[in-house]
Amino acid sequence: QVQLVESGGGLVQPGGSLRLSCAASGSIFKLNAMSWYRQAPGKQREWVATISSGGDTNYQDSVKGRFTISRDNAKNTVYLQMNSLKPEDTAVYYCNLNILELTRLTTNYWGQGTQVTVSS
Repeated sequence: QVQLVESGGGLVQPGGSLRLSCAASGSIFKLNAMSWYRQAPGKQREWVATISSGGDTNYQDSVKGRFTISRDNAKNTVYLQMNSLKPEDTAVYYCNLNILELTRLTTNYWGQGTQVTVSS
């Protein structure tokens, strides 16, 4: 079993910054792709960014140039640095990790979600 713990959300003014973290623990053999998603009130969950095991990154167009996804494999952690935040970035943010477990099974795990609110 694997547990994910997210942190770093909060209330920030437009133009501000936040850094989200998602730490994994448990029966981990290897961390594959790591992603962030978000879900705004009344909307479906949407993909935000992904970082591959090799460090390649991809972003949703609306966050390109403002958000940066990174990973620390030694800490089993993925980060999302969010700069120049806009009110439309307000959502619950979820991490999603594709993990090869010690059992040699590959499973997608979701974090519990962290609220990001951008408002003056």
